[in-house]
Amino acid sequence: MKALRLEAVGVIALREMAKPSPGPDELLVRVEACGVCGTDRHLFHGEFPCRPPVTPGHEFSGIVEAIGSSVSGFSVGDRVTGDPNIACGRCSHCHAGRVNLCRNLSAIGIHRDGGFADYVVMPQKQAFLLPAGLNPMHGAFCEPLACCLHGVDLAEIRPGASVVVLGGGVIGLLTVQLARLAGAATVILSTRQASRRALAEELGATATVDPSAIDVIDTISGPAGLVPGGVDVVLECAGVRETVEQSMRLARPGGTVIIIGVTPQGMLAAFEPFDLLFRELRVLGSFLNPYTHRRAAELIAAGAIEIDKLISRQVSLDEAAAVIAGPPVPGEVKVLVVPQRG
Repeated sequence: MKALRLEAVGVIALREMAKPSPGPDELLVRVEACGVCGTDRHLFHGEFPCRPPVTPGHEFSGIVEAIGSSVSGFSVGDRVTGDPNIACGRCSHCHAGRVNLCRNLSAIGIHRDGGFADYVVMPQKQAFLLPAGLNPMHGAFCEPLACCLHGVDLAEIRPGASVVVLGGGVIGLLTVQLARLAGAATVILSTRQASRRALAEELGATATVDPSAIDVIDTISGPAGLVPGGVDVVLECAGVRETVEQSMRLARPGGTVIIIGVTPQGMLAAFEPFDLLFRELRVLGSFLNPYTHRRAAELIAAGAIEIDKLISRQVSLDEAAAVIAGPPVPGEVKVLVVPQRG
């Protein structure tokens, strides 16, 4: 089979490999689609820890081709999505129900071979059924949606709340939709790209702003701003210093800031602890997708989340290395690697 291999920092190439076989409690899945995530680019540049050589790709779905001898509940031909984050179930964090903080966490596409390949093997406990008639491309959105769900859960958005989403990539655009589903009355998205602002408004944002053209703080939370005094919830979805710093200043006193965007390891952001104290801000990191993957699959299967408008293009495995090694194309939201393409 073909597989895209991250062989070292800055070295990624398509290779021929033996087709894997599932273990007793595993599924062999023929990959239909696997999303390119910002984390994949962080892996390539050495900004996120992994274990090369490895096949990246953690946002995948596909068709079960073979099952292990101990597998139950799945059959050959099932369409499934995979939760890539494998908790040990034994450490103190797992026992406390914080599986995303597992001391022995192993991730498909980071620590073990992932979905940028013709086939991927995964434990049956990580697999979730999808409807047979679902658009094959939609299943690859379950993992990013599951991560967004965790952030929105932590935010505790109440009906009528005001929300700012910083960042107009796929995480930001999924989060806009989840914030509206949670009952937010005001959802403002900030992103430089005009096409993403227009798309956000199609997906439910009540307003959008261009941070390259205006003062974001004044425009949103200033005395004459969209929400004078600040919003109830800020969801940082860009993973860059500027938006992390803005997030603290956009929340109202007593408000909540959730950091969802993945920043490069070692990046620092400046904030004033006295300001957080004096305004009693609740600032939380949102890591991975604990117990949210099934809900994500159900939302996508039900058609509750707009997916098609988020797919910018589909590429083959032969084209994938250049996509991951290069910078994101302006205006693109999500690129899907489709192994059977071309």
